[in-house]
Amino acid sequence: MNGHGLEALEQRLARDLEDLCYPPANWVPPTAQDGAPVVDAVIVGGGMCGLVAWLALSKAGIRNVRIIDRNPEGQEGPWVTYARMETLRSPKTLTGPASGLPALTFQAWYRAQFGQDAWDSLDKIPRPMWMEYLSWYRRVMRIPVENGVALDRVEPEGALLRLHLSGAGQGTVLTRKLVMATGRDGTGAPQIPAFVNGISRAFWAHSADPIDFAALKGKRVAVVGVGASAVDNAAEALEAGAAEVRHLIRRAKMPTVNKFMGIGSYGFTCGFAGMSDEWRWRFMNYSFATQTPPPRGSTLRVSRHPNAYFHFGKAVSSVRQDGQGLVISFADGTRLETDFLILGTGFTVDPLSRTEFGAAADDILLWRDVYTPPPGEESRDLGLFPYLNPDFTFREKVPGRSDWLRNVYCFNYGSTVSLGKTSGDIPAVSVGGEWLGREMARKLYLEDIDTHWQALQDYASPELQGDEWQPSELPAVSAVHAG
Repeated sequence: MNGHGLEALEQRLARDLEDLCYPPANWVPPTAQDGAPVVDAVIVGGGMCGLVAWLALSKAGIRNVRIIDRNPEGQEGPWVTYARMETLRSPKTLTGPASGLPALTFQAWYRAQFGQDAWDSLDKIPRPMWMEYLSWYRRVMRIPVENGVALDRVEPEGALLRLHLSGAGQGTVLTRKLVMATGRDGTGAPQIPAFVNGISRAFWAHSADPIDFAALKGKRVAVVGVGASAVDNAAEALEAGAAEVRHLIRRAKMPTVNKFMGIGSYGFTCGFAGMSDEWRWRFMNYSFATQTPPPRGSTLRVSRHPNAYFHFGKAVSSVRQDGQGLVISFADGTRLETDFLILGTGFTVDPLSRTEFGAAADDILLWRDVYTPPPGEESRDLGLFPYLNPDFTFREKVPGRSDWLRNVYCFNYGSTVSLGKTSGDIPAVSVGGEWLGREMARKLYLEDIDTHWQALQDYASPELQGDEWQPSELPAVSAVHAG
């Protein structure tokens, strides 16, 4: 590992930023209410999307910004908490959150430390290393994440938002804009099927929960689902010494094709939001219906164990406790006895589950409120996604009832059906950040239009000093030419 190489990279990045005149001056007029200062924007979430959002606003000249995260430093996002894959799915060459700065890419960071040969031989990015990279990103860009600070509640206060915070930053803050860069569950919660209602938590966990895998040694484990998180959790249980791990898969066969991989492009990223509702729904519904398969490496990590099993056509109908274990019944009439159940069932997108918005969560306009799909394209899950404005902000169901929602930006997985995968996945997150910065700058400028108009009239710094020219008279016109 080459520390000097990383130091040289940081010097290169600093020079690049200087050449780009970064950071620009803050052009947003300062705001106060009753003598208390007002923040221009608060970003909730210090993971990848939060860092990208902060950099985008900073590059846009919006500098009076706070960024908070409820987790300790180094544990923002899923990378070293509930993400359990060995490597990232994304190709190593993606520029990801670099926001147009070559020296800020993972590739530059990796090569500076380990060299070109190591880069050439690297297959996929190890998951913990991605967190190391993001921590470096935060440090070199001097992003002032306030760790241990959680957002509990949002209340409108005139044209502003009052945020109630807990933890290390307990108290309230007034802000003009709020960016929810809260990741996969940022507009919902872990999806918990009804069949575990009433079952002791000693016998089951969701894949996003902290799980004591060592305690599963010698135990029979069942995993519902075969998506990436389900497979990764199955691998962890097997590697911890589980007696057996059985995947319970509702589908009749394994999904094998990652459909969006085949059409991913800058055109799709930028064009998706401009599609009609019919086309946006059709693209996303097809993606959901065909399902993204787990990565090949993750699947092999499970199947190399002789005590791993993949059971297809096993839709769970009920679960009951039986002594120190569980009995799982399936729709086809079969049953399974197991000791522990892991739910690889993903996350819901349901703004009603977000307590930060209080009663106003019910005022958020959803896709089901706006669009009725044709027969064969129905999807309850898609219908629960928020129907966003083109600038990532929420819309209200009833105009005028919760108009403050237009100042809240959904820069997380919840924006997927409205704006595409621009605020969660690595491939297009920088495009999403640039989009967010541009749109917030537009809105802030228009809100302060009177102030900017007055500043235009008041500006009086001359470029010319008066000594750059001499006035001249036109030559007299002769009588001959006059006639």
